[in-house]
Amino acid sequence: MTKQLTTIGYAHATQNALIAALREAEIELLADIRALPLSRRAGFSKNSLKAAVEEAGIAYAHFKHLGTPKEGRDAARKGDYATLRRVYEGQLELPEALAQMAEIQALAAEKRTCLLCYCGEAEKCHRSLLIEHGFPQAEVVHLHPQLPT
Repeated sequence: MTKQLTTIGYAHATQNALIAALREAEIELLADIRALPLSRRAGFSKNSLKAAVEEAGIAYAHFKHLGTPKEGRDAARKGDYATLRRVYEGQLELPEALAQMAEIQALAAEKRTCLLCYCGEAEKCHRSLLIEHGFPQAEVVHLHPQLPT
C-alpha cells in the first residue's frame, strides 16, 4: 500500500525547475499521466522529458490511459470541474485505465512516485481525481517547482 504519493504540474515551470523539485523530494519514478504527452512548452514532450528525468537518475513511465480525454481537458480549461469529474470517472472505468491504475499502484508501493501533468493546481486537475479513486489512503504532497526570480 502506498503511504505517500507526490504530484506535480509543469504549467509554470521550466524543465530544470521541475527536475530540481523531483530531486529535492527524492522522487524515484515520474509517472506521466497525460493522455497526450506532448507540450508546446520546451522540454515537456515525452521524449525530451523522459531523457532529462532519466539523466537525473529518476525513472519515467507514461500512463496514457490515466490521462484525461479531450472532453475532460476542454472542461478543465473552462473551469467546468463537474464535467471534468464525470468524464474522468468514466475514463477510470475502462479496462485499459484499470490495468494502468493497478500498475501505478504497484509501482508506487515500491518507489517514491510523483504523478505529472500540465495543470499547476492539483485540486483543479485530474491528478486529484486519480488519487481519490486509486490512492484514497495515501498522504499526498503537491510539489510546486520554483521558478528563477
